[in-house]
Amino acid sequence: QVQLVESGGGLVQAGGSLRLSCAASGTIFSNNAMAWYRQAPGKQRELVAAILSGNSGGFTKYADSVKGRFTISRDNAKNTVLLQMNSLTPEDTAVYYCNLQYVSRWGVFPAEGRQGYWGQGTQVTVSS
Repeated sequence: QVQLVESGGGLVQAGGSLRLSCAASGTIFSNNAMAWYRQAPGKQRELVAAILSGNSGGFTKYADSVKGRFTISRDNAKNTVLLQMNSLTPEDTAVYYCNLQYVSRWGVFPAEGRQGYWGQGTQVTVSS
């Protein structure tokens, strides 16, 4: 069983920064992808950023809406993933969820969706 615990959400003014952290525990195989999704009220959950483990290539990908503002990183030894969020806008307000999925092919991200393991979510609120 894999457990994911997020931290770091909160309230920030537009233009500010926050850093989210997610720690994974349990039996975790090294070929995985960790990601951040978010869900705003009345909207579908969307992928924000994802990163492959070092054994799977270490690549990253971002939603167009956060490119240049958000940075995802991970510590493979500790199974933690960080999301540094800069230049936040009210449109970034959402519940942010950590996700872990296993990778079947080197360098290839798993399909986006509701598969894998999920954290409980952390609220990010950006005031204007």
